[in-house]
Amino acid sequence: MVIVNHSDNDEFEAYINCYLEMRQWRDKHIHKVWENPIALNQFHDMLIKTTVQKAIEKVESELGPAPAHFAFFIMGSGGRSEQSIWSDQDHGIIFAGNEGFKSYFLRMGEEISNGLSVVGYELCDGKVMSSNPKWCNSVASWEQQISNWLNEASWESLRYFSTFFDSRVLIGEDGFLLRLKERAFNHLRKDPYLYIRLFENIRHMKKGLGILGQFLPDSFGKETRCINMKEVIFFPYINSLRLLSLKEGIFTPSTLARFQQLPNRYNTIKKYQVDFEKLLHLRLYFKKHSKSYEDVHLLNVDYLAKSEKQELKQIMKHGYRLFNETKHIINKGCSS
Repeated sequence: MVIVNHSDNDEFEAYINCYLEMRQWRDKHIHKVWENPIALNQFHDMLIKTTVQKAIEKVESELGPAPAHFAFFIMGSGGRSEQSIWSDQDHGIIFAGNEGFKSYFLRMGEEISNGLSVVGYELCDGKVMSSNPKWCNSVASWEQQISNWLNEASWESLRYFSTFFDSRVLIGEDGFLLRLKERAFNHLRKDPYLYIRLFENIRHMKKGLGILGQFLPDSFGKETRCINMKEVIFFPYINSLRLLSLKEGIFTPSTLARFQQLPNRYNTIKKYQVDFEKLLHLRLYFKKHSKSYEDVHLLNVDYLAKSEKQELKQIMKHGYRLFNETKHIINKGCSS
């Protein structure tokens, strides 16, 4: 294995400058797409893909070509194509062959993480990144890890599994990820009680509305008078559709696509799709001028017009109903 030589300052600075140029390009052009959720996520995909390709080139210049076929995949809001103006990193690598190739792909993951950080995607607090050995594995090791997560069925292992499931390949071999998801579906079909464990993993959610229908904003620090849109409003929709997709064997990670691909017998669930579409647009309307990833989720309810408050509350109420209906479906269909 070739030792990484950062003393080659010219080459190192050339790549840093390249990442910085992409960051400047991002800042200059993102306003063109920040009112359209689909266009914005296509913009993110293009920027992330270009950054990753540059990172791969850098690693190949250091260590030579990749020793095996691989897939670079993204998870979280990126995996679901639901990123806002700012987003953090959630990604992994699946490679063919044996674990002897792992050091090469971990170096690739490290360069990808660093590059994306410079371009404007914050490092993941939970280290869900391909620079972390947990998220950079051979196909065989991924298969074993997913089986271990489901067999263990702890709060932490199911959290990892849910994170993994909201994923799509951005560069490389699509078949690697499809194979892992198919394996997960087979595991769940053999042990349907796991659907209930997965629901229990997500059932505790932060409340955003009181019993009289009033907002319940935070009352401390930077979040005073704010509600966290991600935790309070988005999660009931995202978590419900992920769970129903696992039950129905739906591969796609997008919440909207999951609504569309549910069988027709889920018509009472499908009616909430329109609320989620409104929510995606409202978030950009409210937060398109956010200056940081920390700020992009926080919405100060004192600054909303009366009609905006009513619309948001309606979306929140429908999200809670969706979540309760999902709970009923899981309990009814999956109890052992």
